[in-house]
Amino acid sequence: MWQVSDADLEAIAIGAGILGTGGGGNPYVGQLRAKQAIKKWGPVTVLAPEELPEDAQVVCVGGIGAPTVGVEKIRDVQSYHALRAIESYTGKKATALISNEIGGSNSVEPMIPAAMAGLPVVDADGMGRAFPEFQMKTFFVYGVPCCPMALADEKGNTVIIPQAVSPKWAERLARAVTVQMGCVACYAVTPMTTEQVQTTAVLHTLSLARDLGNAVNNARRRKEDVLEAIFKTCPGKTLFSGKIVDLERRTTSGFARGTVSLTGLGDYNGQELAIDFQNENLVARRNGQIVCTVPDLICVVDTDTGEPVTTELLRYGLRVTVLGLPSPHQWTSPQGLAVVGPQAFGYDVGYTPLAL
Repeated sequence: MWQVSDADLEAIAIGAGILGTGGGGNPYVGQLRAKQAIKKWGPVTVLAPEELPEDAQVVCVGGIGAPTVGVEKIRDVQSYHALRAIESYTGKKATALISNEIGGSNSVEPMIPAAMAGLPVVDADGMGRAFPEFQMKTFFVYGVPCCPMALADEKGNTVIIPQAVSPKWAERLARAVTVQMGCVACYAVTPMTTEQVQTTAVLHTLSLARDLGNAVNNARRRKEDVLEAIFKTCPGKTLFSGKIVDLERRTTSGFARGTVSLTGLGDYNGQELAIDFQNENLVARRNGQIVCTVPDLICVVDTDTGEPVTTELLRYGLRVTVLGLPSPHQWTSPQGLAVVGPQAFGYDVGYTPLAL
């Protein structure tokens, strides 16, 4: 159990920005919103999954929409309104909140309604990274119901989806609503039990993001290698280092989609890398050959500072390093790969685990 401080939020923004593989919402904006909520409504406590009481009612909350819109149309307290809507509809009061994904601003989104409602947040999430679609959560892959769910926008509109025939259909319905809400909304899902959280979530990811951010900050302060500090906290490998030379990005159907191209520098001089993304980075090709795919993490960071570069912030001329981190084990099972493997995104390739 620990209480969230401003320093924690700053570290989480860095760590979750890296783990978010380019998506999850802008981490800097997320930490500012969380800081403001805690200052206005009170402190937030983080509980380890093992500390949940047996009768807990844990509500997953998160943001949905296109990151390119989210940096211009800043969320307010929609997640709180979604929380109250799902409580009202189900007749169950939340006793704790949990993040939908440990990526970008979504990592700290639960802290805003938590501060407002006086609830703790669980040190876990439903992805162990970020993915672009609602159904892509370990909760749903391993049997937790995806509905009822509530969506809320900044105008005061709230929509309840009482039932969907599958998590994928819940995504389709929620995405259509989100587009009508202006491509940015927040949602809350019907409460989970303690057992469901402990057996289906990716555990201890909020503290992992905090520790990863602290490692980067400490390396900067000591003028040490930030990439080495990242790998000491999250074992992985460097896939490429170079300069962004081309970017094709569009906002469509509630997503930011596109491809970013890099030319190599240093050890990668004369080589090229291209990354396809749908909010998050999906596939990396070096010199035309695939070197990493979902569900493994493809993370773009500033080469000198280790600062995460999310897909909405990609631009020509940035000097970046592309990191590969292994996926949480929940995603490498046949059930997990069916939902988030390369073929789930339309690629005609199988998943090959990242070799460290």
